[in-house]
This record gives sequence, C-alpha cells and structure tokens, in this order.
Amino acid sequence: MENHAVSDIRNILQKQLAELLRDADRTVSEMTSEKVNFPDPTDRASEESDRSFELRIRDRERKLINKIKEAIERIDEGEYGICESCEELIGEARLRARPVTTLCIDCKTEQERLEKIG
Repeated sequence: MENHAVSDIRNILQKQLAELLRDADRTVSEMTSEKVNFPDPTDRASEESDRSFELRIRDRERKLINKIKEAIERIDEGEYGICESCEELIGEARLRARPVTTLCIDCKTEQERLEKIG
C-alpha cells in the first residue's frame, strides 16, 4: 500500500482515538459529578439501567481504543496491512473500511466460519 494511503489511515485512526478519549473523559466526569438521589425506585432503576448501558458502550470503546493504538503501532513499525494469519497484504479497501483489522478478508471469513461451527 502506498505511503500516502497509510498516512491517511493513520490520521483517521488518530482522530478516532482522540474522539474516543474525549468521550471517555466526559463520561467519567459526568458520572462522578452526578450525585442525584432518586426517591422513586422506578427512577433510580432507570438511572442505573442508563449507567449500565453507558458503561457497556464505554467498555466497547475501550477495546476499540486498544485496537487503534495497536494499529498505529503497526504503522510505526512498518507492519501495517499484513495479515497476521497468512502474512499476505490486506487489501486497501478493507483497511479503509476497517483500519484496525489484522486479518485479510479470506482469513477473516474463515475465522467467522469456524466460530459458527465451533
């Protein structure tokens, strides 16, 4: 893959990372500053449900943050875009669609097939 394409993807990853980190900081700030006492059990349950949902989203984002950091590291080390399974080049279209991917489309398809039957 050409250097400018890798550079574009790196910029996209860095922007995503910055946005996710900003959102995480905002969530922590909001959760620590919100000390609302709901006398109504239904309101309290609704608030707990909302917090639980928010935390699940943030956990997913935390995992994505790690994948983004790993992808940037692979770019810096010159290993980006190489399938970790078959060691072939991952197509540029796939990398643009899913910049954190570590598998080419064939290996990912096979992995998903094996997960379905296993």
